[in-house]
Amino acid sequence: MVLEEVGQPLALRDLPQPKPGSGQLLVRVSACAVCRTDLHILDGELPNPKLPLILGHQIVGRVEQIGDEVNQQSTIGNQKFAVGDRVGIPWLGWTDGECAYCRSNRENLCDNGKFTGYNIDGGYAEFTIADARYCFHLPDELFNVDLGAGAGSAEAAVAPLLCAGMLGYRSYRKTGDARRLGIYGFGNAAHLISQVALHEKKEIYAFTRPGDIVGHKEAHSLGATWAGGSDEMPPEKLDAAIIFAPVGALVPAALRSLAKGGIVVCGGIHMSDIPSFPYAGLWQERAITSVANLTRQDGEEFLKIAPRVPVKTKVETFPLEEANAALEKFRAGKLDGTAVLLVSDR
Repeated sequence: MVLEEVGQPLALRDLPQPKPGSGQLLVRVSACAVCRTDLHILDGELPNPKLPLILGHQIVGRVEQIGDEVNQQSTIGNQKFAVGDRVGIPWLGWTDGECAYCRSNRENLCDNGKFTGYNIDGGYAEFTIADARYCFHLPDELFNVDLGAGAGSAEAAVAPLLCAGMLGYRSYRKTGDARRLGIYGFGNAAHLISQVALHEKKEIYAFTRPGDIVGHKEAHSLGATWAGGSDEMPPEKLDAAIIFAPVGALVPAALRSLAKGGIVVCGGIHMSDIPSFPYAGLWQERAITSVANLTRQDGEEFLKIAPRVPVKTKVETFPLEEANAALEKFRAGKLDGTAVLLVSDR
């Protein structure tokens, strides 16, 4: 499925099978989860995407072919790849390794970074190419999932971990040792990271759209201490808050909910403008920070903790050719879980 023009539906196209270059893997895609970032790219809210472009950056598949020098370059986790290995391909697709950010263990901020499904073709396809250094071996225990959650396949259940899970995990780690944690926007990332936080004995305060009773019940079913609308104040001041919803007006609202010294983490790649607010809301050492992309270390850490929790996903599956329908259901807020495109059962 190809994005040929920003703002237009994806087009079903029959393209030649790509060939891996040096250091690359050819991956047969099994499943690819749909992310809000895909909508941001489609709608032109993220500038200058590669065009034509194959979207998708939460990819689960199997290695079909290995390019030259792959196992010499795969230094993260000392991983080596073989044909048939099950791998995950995330948003971060390439960094230069030379800029000041890469040299200071901040590759997520690389000046020349490239991203899967944005600057590099992604997983809304039968095959994709990826730099082996940025692929993850997926441990077998991740696939011991409850397929009754709408997944239809273990690969579909795992796919959301590659972005909603990993980026959510980076956002969560920025809250440090906060005990009372607020989460604004109780969607895919919140659903996954709440499970990690509760596993670590944190208290979750879930903020949804005002009047979203179903969202409140979902949060309580996971173990949230409190659930309410984003226009409400929690019953106790929070030590930290994560904002996953792309709504700038939630930033001053979250600040008002914080105890002294608390932090607001903006966990999305795009957000509407933040309205002005009085300095008193920030004073007493409250802080606001954003999260940009992920590092390979973030991914490795999350893949280790996910099966220990264990993190469970809730998905709604679509065949690849119905990618446009999946995106529109996401846009309309009508999904019952994360949308996942099923591509291959091999």
